[in-house]
Amino acid sequence: RPGILMANTPTSLPVTFIRNLSLDPAQHPRGQAHLSAASGLVRVRQRLYVVADDELHLGVFEEHAASGTAGADPAAGTLVRLLDGELPRDKGKRKKAKPDLETLAQLPPLPGCPSGALLALGSGSKPQRETGVLVGLDVQGVPHGRIASLDLGPLYAPLRKRFDDLNIEGAFVLSGDLLLLHRGNKGDASSACIRYDWNLIAPWLAGLQPKPPGAKSVQLMVLGDVDGVPLSLTDGTALQGGAWAFSAVAENTDDSYLDGACVGSAIGIVAPDGQLRHLHRLAGAPKVEGIAAQLVGTGLGSDWVFTLVTDPDDPHIPAQLLQTHVPGRLVTPAA
Repeated sequence: RPGILMANTPTSLPVTFIRNLSLDPAQHPRGQAHLSAASGLVRVRQRLYVVADDELHLGVFEEHAASGTAGADPAAGTLVRLLDGELPRDKGKRKKAKPDLETLAQLPPLPGCPSGALLALGSGSKPQRETGVLVGLDVQGVPHGRIASLDLGPLYAPLRKRFDDLNIEGAFVLSGDLLLLHRGNKGDASSACIRYDWNLIAPWLAGLQPKPPGAKSVQLMVLGDVDGVPLSLTDGTALQGGAWAFSAVAENTDDSYLDGACVGSAIGIVAPDGQLRHLHRLAGAPKVEGIAAQLVGTGLGSDWVFTLVTDPDDPHIPAQLLQTHVPGRLVTPAA
């Protein structure tokens, strides 16, 4: 029987704006000068990879690029195509047609990808949103051209029996498992952490097994609410020693398809035993849908720096790159 995690009283964290996720409009299929719906984030060395739920491309950004004031923007990212075709310009038609890539994970080496890979996953919230993309990386952590499409239907089918409104929004590898994060909503406030044995699922991801393995465990997560709107998982990232962190938002919507106002957001820390250790509300309630973590410093003076990306739910508004800090002692207490 899965455990249910209950949130503790949250404390507020200040959030620093770093920059907008700008692009060269000549690169963008609809001429936008930015990504507008950032939904998953992975850091590989000093490079940030971002999936957006209304695009067919992967955004690639240099983490420490400085914004320019004239001419070409040196902070502008580039796009790597993940799926063929073009999405409609009309927002409503695009919403119906998009593969809804909500999740991006960095994978360790697996068959065919000896230096690891990036894995983008459709949310599964509609039948057309059951496509995944595997992108091989070279030894420098750069996509090397090997891109494979995955049918996620066999993976998601058992989950649909468990969750009436399936919405996969996060994934990462931790302690020999691949974790998928299901996002709840006002219709069903329970989010969930779903674990798969990495050694069993890696051959399926690589196309060497016809069927994916069953889930190793499913743990429900109830994160509390903001003004009556439940906080729900939007992404996750591995920390040290089996701990992990997540981003969550309180979006005022009853299902996984319709957008709603974001009334609150938070970062949570989950201990290696699966218990929620800390929940920190984010100042200003940015709609954070991607998170990456980096430990800075040593010993008692260390901090976890969380890099975040946002989805403003408006194609005319750029997604933002944000940062916040959590003291290392709150993640890994002294022995």
